[in-house]
Amino acid sequence: MSHELYQKSIDIILNNQSKWGSYIASPEFPNYCYCWLRDGSFIANSMDCVGEYASAEAFFHWVDGAIQRYSSKVDELERCTREGIDTGKDVILHTRFTLDGFEGTIDNTWGNFQIDGYGTWLWALAQHARKTGNYALLQELTDSIQTTIRYLALTWKLPNYDCWEEHPEYLHPYSLACVYSGLNEMALLVKEGKLLGLGLDPGRLAKEIHDFILGYGIVGGRCIKHIWPPRGDEPAKPVEKSAVDASLLGMVYPFSVMEPHDPLMVATVAEIDAKLHRRDGGVYRYRADVYYGGGEWILLTAWFGLHNLRLGKRDLAIKMMMWIEEQADKQGNLPEQVSDHLLAPAYYDTWRQKWGPVASPLLWSHAMYLILYRELQE
Repeated sequence: MSHELYQKSIDIILNNQSKWGSYIASPEFPNYCYCWLRDGSFIANSMDCVGEYASAEAFFHWVDGAIQRYSSKVDELERCTREGIDTGKDVILHTRFTLDGFEGTIDNTWGNFQIDGYGTWLWALAQHARKTGNYALLQELTDSIQTTIRYLALTWKLPNYDCWEEHPEYLHPYSLACVYSGLNEMALLVKEGKLLGLGLDPGRLAKEIHDFILGYGIVGGRCIKHIWPPRGDEPAKPVEKSAVDASLLGMVYPFSVMEPHDPLMVATVAEIDAKLHRRDGGVYRYRADVYYGGGEWILLTAWFGLHNLRLGKRDLAIKMMMWIEEQADKQGNLPEQVSDHLLAPAYYDTWRQKWGPVASPLLWSHAMYLILYRELQE
């Protein structure tokens, strides 16, 4: 375990947090010079794990400002839904923001309709409140919490982009898991008397989503990547040939849809291990990945380490952490993915010519490494 990389990772995150509280996804990669709710929430959680509570709280205040700035969109979405009007892509809340908290509109073709980040920020906020005891923060952010819950209630059954910003024609069990967990955490806080005056019942919606995942997100005894959304009188249904995806690790950690020893999860992880985990190496996103040739992702390798730790396989978790540490460059930067053993090498140069070298440092990579490091220590 490298204490040097551990400290360097903290410094990289803190040095790349803006004065507004947002975290840039990757400072040296132009297309990632934004803050995503998904990345930012995991990064904030990593700061909580290492005791940098002020950093995490600054992020949550930034999210609050961004959501309040665009909360009128949710009012409009409610009206359109009530009146049966097609909303179009401009009414949804974006997932990617400029560092000062505005929707990024330079590239209006970007797939901004992604609901996972909105569930993830509620989950991360709940973890922060419990870890710090700062439940007053929940009251400060109640308006944004309410807006988020209203938004998720309106959108969770609508087809949207997955966490890799692909396949907008489907629903995605991973994204639904994020939403379930965020809503369930808010419901628990209300039940515990820690979140007052919410005026909504997130628990009922959380249960509906949980049942939906188990009802439509399972094929052949394991979790799948995609679900066909309900259309008119046609109900939702599983995408029968949906391949396994490493993001499904989130069903256990951190979103608690299933327990690690649940047979459905055991079968899912066995598939991830067999098809996406390179022996003595890292973890791929999915077999058909062509982004930068489909390399091994640092954050997914840490995620798999966290899952193995929950199964009591500490040696495997340490092995994965050591592999991650070997991928850091001389400055201690961890990339988004490692390109030594590509799934689709013919596509690597295409992406490099389009966007430049693989993003490095990627703050989400450093965040997941820090979370794994701390859990191994504790």
